Amino acid sequence: MITAETLKVLTTYSPQYLTKAAQNAGYKGANFTSCKFLGITNGGQFCYLAVFQVEGGTDSTKVFLSYDHTEDRVIADVQLTELS
Repeated sequence: MITAETLKVLTTYSPQYLTKAAQNAGYKGANFTSCKFLGITNGGQFCYLAVFQVEGGTDSTKVFLSYDHTEDRVIADVQLTELS
């Protein structure tokens, strides 16, 4: 079970946290400037829209966070090949 407190944390991450989670998952170019929680997928992942700087402006991608309650840790998956 995900507790109410854990759910609150998982739905209010900052761009800096998403950047760190993406980098920990192996995405070297991730440096998000803003983000917005979009919802929870059918598979139980927490989905964020994350914005980052590119030459000439900004771009965005979706970041999916998986919560492992047995180890109390979060794993990120970013859907943008340029960040890998």
